[in-house]
Formats: sequence, structure tokens, C-alpha cells
Amino acid sequence: MPAEVNTLRVLPALYAATLFVSALLLFLIQPMFTKMVLPRLGGAPTVWSVAMVFFQAALLAGYSYAHVLIRRLSPSQGAFVHFCLLAGAAATLPIAISSVFGAPPSEGISLWLIGLFSASIGLPFVALSASAPLLQGWFAGLDHAQARNPYVLYAASNLGSFAALFAYPVVVEPFLTLREQSQIWSSGFAALAVLIAIAAVLASRHQADARASETAVQAAPTPWRLRLRWMALAAIPVGLTISVTTYISSDIASAPFLWVIPLALYLLTFVAVFRDRPWLPVSTVVMLVPIVVAPLAIGLLGGAKRYMFAMVALNLAAFVLLTLLCHAELYRRRPAPVKLTEFYLWMSIGGVAGGLFAALAAPHLFPLPYEYPLLIVVALMAMPGMFAQRGYRLAREIALPLALAGAALVTRLVFDLDLPANAELAFQIALVALGALMLFQRNRPARFAALAVLAFFVTALWQPGLNRVLAVRSFFGVHQVIETADGKFRLLYNGTTLHGAENIADLSSNAPAPLTYYSPDGAIGQGIDAVRSAHGGLQRVAVVGLGTGSMACLRRGDERWTFYEIDPAVAQIAGNPRLFNFMSACAPEARVVLGDARLTLAQSRETYDLIVLDAFSSDVIPTHLLTREAVAGYLSRLAPNGALVLHISNRYLELANVVAAIAADEGLVAKGKLDVRAPSVPWDYRTDAQVAVLGRSPETLRNLERVPGWAPLNRDSAVAAWTDDYSDIFGALLRRQLHW
Repeated sequence: MPAEVNTLRVLPALYAATLFVSALLLFLIQPMFTKMVLPRLGGAPTVWSVAMVFFQAALLAGYSYAHVLIRRLSPSQGAFVHFCLLAGAAATLPIAISSVFGAPPSEGISLWLIGLFSASIGLPFVALSASAPLLQGWFAGLDHAQARNPYVLYAASNLGSFAALFAYPVVVEPFLTLREQSQIWSSGFAALAVLIAIAAVLASRHQADARASETAVQAAPTPWRLRLRWMALAAIPVGLTISVTTYISSDIASAPFLWVIPLALYLLTFVAVFRDRPWLPVSTVVMLVPIVVAPLAIGLLGGAKRYMFAMVALNLAAFVLLTLLCHAELYRRRPAPVKLTEFYLWMSIGGVAGGLFAALAAPHLFPLPYEYPLLIVVALMAMPGMFAQRGYRLAREIALPLALAGAALVTRLVFDLDLPANAELAFQIALVALGALMLFQRNRPARFAALAVLAFFVTALWQPGLNRVLAVRSFFGVHQVIETADGKFRLLYNGTTLHGAENIADLSSNAPAPLTYYSPDGAIGQGIDAVRSAHGGLQRVAVVGLGTGSMACLRRGDERWTFYEIDPAVAQIAGNPRLFNFMSACAPEARVVLGDARLTLAQSRETYDLIVLDAFSSDVIPTHLLTREAVAGYLSRLAPNGALVLHISNRYLELANVVAAIAADEGLVAKGKLDVRAPSVPWDYRTDAQVAVLGRSPETLRNLERVPGWAPLNRDSAVAAWTDDYSDIFGALLRRQLHW
């Protein structure tokens, strides 16, 4: 008897520990494997969004499998089947990209990516996904006092998930290569199998005799209305997780440390509210939601993010509160423990639905990321009292704001009303007034939500001084061609970053002047001229990244330029003279090679005198284009006395030290310059650029010594060169913020 009592005492701790390890492994593999895959898709932020769809689908498969085992088999029988699955998953280790998949296709990239994830990590991920509901189901059948509320173990599982997502960017990524991460993860998988074996043995020995009560509960089927509510309340937070992650990573970097922040917060909300005494009372959440959603509604779609980190903090705060709102309601509507696996099954179905909408459907439905504000408005539907009024009273509550939103849409689209730049102050005052009105109406949930719709419509339709000509959304980002209201300039934005501009008010000359980073007297132009002078002229030039094609007008004489561009949408924009004239006027015969430059350059048989790296996704240089292996690939296509010009401008990451480290490891000479000029946007759209030039010998770069501002790039011993197996985005972010 004492041994039996001691065993019963440790059961909750054992199950909690096993769930913690299972969740730890499950959420370590997500950023780890996605980072492995990222280089194959040009470092696009969409890679993580599509990966989230796979993770949710695999979670659904695991929960379905666990639901069947719990319903049909005893713990000992279920354990045997689960061990067979674990053994099959172990046979696929260590984690690596499946050799079946080569280069991605030009179309259907999302489905190709999901197939790659399924073939590479599908089996171990499903096995881990099943462990949480399976263990909780076994625990619910134990002869133990705490078995009456096994949902508390869900908190332990989510704590493991949160620990993994916190540890990956801080402890794992900066100190371990991907190969080392994979090996350690495989060892952890073996340890988990042992813990599950012990838990299964104890579950079979301490089963409660509760067949009669279970039969009574199972005899009453769960109403479909309740199942759909579970599904909806689970779908909205997953969609928000994907949307807010894309919002953040598009302008800073597509990197694990940014992916995991929203996902970790999402999981932490489960820990916070899946308990009888939540960390934050629901009444407090309801009070705070309007305070953060009101400023977000008037600022989310309002063009460039002038205060990026403040906007990130605001978005994350709103995301957490709206997710808490949904998950608290989900916990309030939880079923009896005997239906635990059914509950999780419908939650996972909702997660898949939310992921499919935000990551796969929305890019085809909306030319701009409108799914994000749409999900915010839908999340507000979970506010208590939202539907307290019905019929006529509810219609009266929301009629005026929605009517104004409709009028704004008609005014903009039908009458094509634009706002000049001098209307910006009045427009901002009107938005602030609208935000204040939302706060005054915070105790009327339906009216508040309708005002949020109005705010999103107004900010999506107008940006004073700028008129949208074209919006194109591809796997690699959102592209907007915008014309200034005075008709002088046409701009290309990727995300919120300016990628090129043309003065369309003066098209009298055959060669439009390159603007933004590409003016001939800027750092990029100076670097190209220095290499040209050292060669006595250039024959072949390769440019990685096309943009508007501005750089084509830095071509001289009969030089043969080739542009390497991963996004077909960008190639179509640059090649359309009705949008931009750089390519048609300055290099009409230039080749544009579609595909990832790492692959297409390697396949090229050309040798170049100059290679210019100017590839960006919004404000981010794809990491895999800035590694030692990438630079070695460029050098293999470079003439003996050729040079590399690297455009490394970035608002958030310090990259000069990374380039210096790579140059030192490769034995290259490196010089760099940061343009420092008086701000001139929006008067002439000339912007500063930070540029590095790398060559095999000092002679190649000797002409830069005469140009003010150019200096040798000296290596900081504390900064390691990035490789395909190692990169430290978080360190680059810290260096920029600390002005290193």
C-alpha cells in the first residue's frame, strides 16, 4: 500500500514532465527545420506562414490518431500502437531535408513546401503531436483526485512549448549549428520514448473503474453548434498568429527569433487561461482590449511604419489580449474530461482552418494583407455582450459606422477621390478623433467593432500624397506601385520599404535618372565605377535583385548586364514601361533570369567582371544570400580581378561586421561606405545606402581610396561569419540598436 500511495503521488509530476518534454521537442523542431528550408525559398517570410499550416495539419493528424486510440483501445494497447509509431518516426532521424525534393517550382510553391515538410518531418511531428492528448487521456482515466481536471496538464504542455520557443533564439541558434541541433533533438526524442513508456505502464496499473459514467457522458453527443464554436475560437488566434508574424518579420528579418515571439505568446495564453483561476481575469482583458485595438485600427494600414518597434509592441499587445479573449471563452466551453480528445480534435480542426485562411487563401483573395484587420474584427466578436442586443437594436448599433465605411469605399473606388500631400495633417487629426471616439464607445462592443471596421476602411483606402497604381501579392511579398499625388514620382514598395523610384514628370530623356539608393553619385554607383575603372571597362555584369530596374541605368556602353530575380511579379513590374522605364530605356536587351540567385548563378556558365548583390525582401536581405557559402558561389562566377558590390542597407540589422567576417575568412579585401546626406525624401527621392565592395586583391579596389567616405571593413572578432549552417540575426539586431 505505501508503494501504491507513493506511485499515485508522483503520477501528476511524471505526466507533467513527460508532456513538458514532448512539447519542448515539438516546438524546437518548428523553427529549426523551417530555418533549414528557408534558403530554398529565397528567405521569404511566407515560408513560416506556410510552415504553420503544415504544423497545424500535422497537429490535427496527431490529435485524430490520439482520439481513436483513447476511444478504442486500453492504455496498454494504445501504448503498444504508439510505440510502433515512435519507432517508425525514430527511423527517419536525424532531422534533414528530404532528398526527394529539389528546386522549388515556379508555381504552386505553397503546396510544394507543405509536401517537403511532410516528407521530411511528417512522421516525428505527428507522433509528438499525439503525445499531449494521449497522455492527458490516459491521465483522465486514472484513479487519482487530479484526474477529474486533466486540462491543467495542458498548461504544463504549453509551458514546455513556451520554453522551447524562448530557448531557440537565445540559447540554441546563437551557439549551435543546425547539424548539432538536429543531433541533440534526436537524443531528446529517445528520452521522450522512455518517459512515455513509464507513463503508459503506470496508467495501465491505476485505471479507475468509471465505465458507467463514461458511457453516460459519451451517450450524449456533443451539439454541432458547440463544436463549431470550439473550432471558431481556435481558428481566430491561429490566423492572428500568422498575420502578426508576417507583419513583424516582413520588415526586420525572416528569422526564428521573430517567428517564435508571436507563437510563444500564443501558447502562453493557453497557460494563462486554461485554469480555474486565470493569470489575468477576463474582466481585465475585456477592459484592455479597446485600449490597444483603437490605436491599432487607425495605424495598422497607414503606410510606412515610422515607429516600427512601437508598432510591433502595440500589435503584440493587441494580439495577446484578443487571443486571451478567445482562449478564455474556449476554456469556459470545455467539455467533461471524458470528451477531452474530442475537444482537442475540434480545436485542431479550427487551427488548420485559421492557418489555411491566413497563409494560403488570403494571399489569393486579397491584393494586400487585409486578412489581418479582418481577423482583428472577427476576434472582437468574442467580446462579452457583443450580441446582447439582437435584431433591430443590433442593426441600429452598427448601422452608422458601417454605412460610413461603405460610403468611403464608393468615394474612393467609384469617384477616384485622392488626397493631396497637404491634406495629411487634417487626415491624421481625423484619424485621432476616430480613435478617441472608439475609446468613448468601448463599453458598447458592437458599436466599437463597427467603428474599427470604419477605421480599417479609411486607412486602407487613403494615404495622403500617395495614390496606389497597382498592388500585386506573390509568395515572396506584397508589391505596390504608388504615384505621388503631384504626379512627379512613381514608387515601388515591397512591404513598407521603398525599392525604387522614377521621376515620371520628366520623361524627355531616353535614360531616366536612377533615384533612391541607385543615384550615380551614391555609394552603389561609386562602387560600380571604381570596379569599372580598375578593369578599364566592364564586359559582363550580374545583378542579384531587380526592383524597378533602376540599376540598369548605371550601365555604360556595350556592357552586358544580367539580372537575377526570384519573384516573377517583380520582373513583370520592372519590365512594364507603363510602370517604370529603366529597363526599356537603359537595358532593353538585358536578360532577366528567374529563380533563386544561389541556384541560377551556380547553373550559369558565364564569368562576370562584377556581381552586385541587391536582393531584398521588404527591408531584409535574405540570410542565405549573405553566407560564406553564398559568397564562395559568387566568387566561382567572378573573373580573377572581378569584384562583389554588396548593398547592405538595413534599418534594423548591422551587417557590415558580418560581411567583414566573411571577407576575412575568404581572404578578400573589403571596403565599405555609409552614405550620409541630408534627408531628401519626398523632394527628390534620393536615399542613403550602406555598401561593401569585396575583391581578391587591393588593386581591384584601389580607386575607392580617392573617394571620400570609403574605408576598410575591419573584422570584429566577436562577430562570426554566417554560414548555411549558422546565422545570428538576433545579434545583428542588437548591434544595430546599440550602434555598434
